[in-house]
Amino acid sequence: MAIRTFVWRGLDAPRMEIVRAESLDRAYGTQIGITYELRWKLDGAVLELAMNGDTAIRVELGGADFFDLHHSAFFNSLPVARDGLLDEGAAAREYSMRFVRVPELSAEPVRQRYEPLGNRLVRYRSDSYEAEIAFDPDGFVTLYQDYLERVG
Repeated sequence: MAIRTFVWRGLDAPRMEIVRAESLDRAYGTQIGITYELRWKLDGAVLELAMNGDTAIRVELGGADFFDLHHSAFFNSLPVARDGLLDEGAAAREYSMRFVRVPELSAEPVRQRYEPLGNRLVRYRSDSYEAEIAFDPDGFVTLYQDYLERVG
């Protein structure tokens, strides 16, 4: 995959993210919210994060299937793109995720379910939260219901 650049903006709050992806497991990005600037780098099973230029953490995937970074549509794209969830007849899948909260930069395991609905739509569930997410043909988020949309 050639390096791809994605930009998402928040629909529920002023927030933006730019991501440069070399592959599904090598990417880096910057998130900007009202009270924070977060820079992150995904390198395989390691996610490095730096908040406001100083607070930095390194999170390891451990036994989780994927990372999920709060307010980042890129990370919702990973299971869909890797596992072909947009393919005809794809079944719903459950994942163990290493979820990183922003701006707290705390990591915890969470269960998530991705259910293909057809027409490049997936129903996302985590605990009692549920939303529909639209994807481009390559499996990258274009619209996350009432939350995020891709710009450009």
